[in-house]
Amino acid sequence: MSAHTLLNKVIEITRNHNRWRRFECINLIASENVMSPLAEAAYFTDMMHRYAEGKPGKRYYQGNIYTDQIELLVMELMSNLLQVEYVEPRPISGTIANAVVFRNLANPGDKALIAPVQAGAHVSHTRFGTLGALGIEQVELPFDMERWNIDVDKAVKMIEEVKPKFVTLGASVYMFPHPTKEIAEAAHAVGAKVVHDVAHVLGLITGKRWPNPVHEGADVATSSTHKTFPGPQGGLIFTNDKALYKAVAKTVFPWFVSNHHLHRLPAMAITAIEMMEFGEAYADQIVRNARAFAEALAEEGFKIPTEHLGFTQSHTFVVDVRELGGGAKAAKLLEDANIILNKNLLPWDPPEAVKNPSGLRIGVQEMTRFGMKESDFKELAKFFREVLIEGKDPAEIKKKVIEFRKNFLEVKYGYDIPEEFQDSLLKVPMLL
Repeated sequence: MSAHTLLNKVIEITRNHNRWRRFECINLIASENVMSPLAEAAYFTDMMHRYAEGKPGKRYYQGNIYTDQIELLVMELMSNLLQVEYVEPRPISGTIANAVVFRNLANPGDKALIAPVQAGAHVSHTRFGTLGALGIEQVELPFDMERWNIDVDKAVKMIEEVKPKFVTLGASVYMFPHPTKEIAEAAHAVGAKVVHDVAHVLGLITGKRWPNPVHEGADVATSSTHKTFPGPQGGLIFTNDKALYKAVAKTVFPWFVSNHHLHRLPAMAITAIEMMEFGEAYADQIVRNARAFAEALAEEGFKIPTEHLGFTQSHTFVVDVRELGGGAKAAKLLEDANIILNKNLLPWDPPEAVKNPSGLRIGVQEMTRFGMKESDFKELAKFFREVLIEGKDPAEIKKKVIEFRKNFLEVKYGYDIPEEFQDSLLKVPMLL
């Protein structure tokens, strides 16, 4: 193929993706979100081409006058939002943030306690991911299936017996706050640290709808910055422990990150300011939407395992679709109808069920940012019933979904580009 033909192919693929995901689909992936127009424009700046190894004022490259300023501002803004002393914004993902902290708290051969994968622990917490790559031994915490949470009494006994180097809380299916205070008291009694991964609920924390684990006894929290917190993809570490912060700051570079993708920083600063202004309203609507959607699906005939607990306290919940062919089949049928979500293990699933688990994981944060409210999610629940319970042709439901999505195209709870910035921050052109 000629260069011209190849370029056209690249542009066409990109255009198709943009049109499909931003204008024709209902996105319910619990780990995704969209930036505001202003944050997106700030992301596409010259900073994406530059290097800034080291910390502000102590770089190994010249040319960082303004990147130093924006990095310090991000640290200040996030420190104020989270009401903590120390913030490290250089990890380029939540997984890297976990790796940095894990490496500082344990050596190869040491033990760490984690929530079970089937109960929602992120793969980076496990022997299959970052924990295993660092040679740290995984020990699973006991899980209370009735409460859909860590079994506190059994966990305390396990901490006393195992005496791990650290305990990891938080999850990627995170519907109810983990018992940070009780676990931290037990961990500290045996000299262990508590790491709390808040990647999924960072926006709910900054929006004051979820407890900040650092305020409840966790030694350090890790996060990504693009789920309920609607910023650019990246990672974050925060703590009130000065010694741990210093150790972490020395470890990010050069062990795990060289250049930390500088164009993230202005976009993250703008998102932090948006959360200062709109965060409480946004977080409140997310939680109300998640409960309303779960309740509506239950009314349409779906099994929600946490119904007896009030469905959820966060942005996400799970649906048991074993009787509908399993998670893989259900997720594909919904994708064919332009409804995007993911299959997910549920607590009773064995690890080998990962290819066709019992459940679906649903998150409402992105569609909430596009303006959907409780009544809109009730309408969406009807599409689920038509596809998965009534067995209607997904292609027919897809037409309804595309028409439905036309009502939700503008980002809410964020900033557009002010006129005075139009010359210097051009609106990012979408390939349509």
